[in-house]
Amino acid sequence: MKEETIRRVLRFRDERDWRQFHTPKDLALSIVLEASELLELFQWSGGDLRCPEQDGRVREELADVLCYCISMADVYGFDLDEIVLEKLEKNAKKYPAALVRGSKEKYTAYRQGAEPPAPEP
Repeated sequence: MKEETIRRVLRFRDERDWRQFHTPKDLALSIVLEASELLELFQWSGGDLRCPEQDGRVREELADVLCYCISMADVYGFDLDEIVLEKLEKNAKKYPAALVRGSKEKYTAYRQGAEPPAPEP
């Protein structure tokens, strides 16, 4: 995410004096609530993996989740690029591409050096 975008989100918050309400607990709750609103867009969508008629709402709800994540990172003083890159590095070790390619199984479902799981049909 661009630094300017992050600054604009934080400036928006600060211009309204909302930082005082942005406790870790309340931000975590807000992230979950907004993610639930995102999930609700797919409720009763049947087997569809994507609901194109909802694209505009998906964008809005995803933006809400991201804005709260930016605020949470700010409260903790986390650099977003740094924490994402650290997590990618950690996940690369847990989920080696050669071992898990094509599998949706959790890392606990296989062990290092095992045969790669067969892809789902």
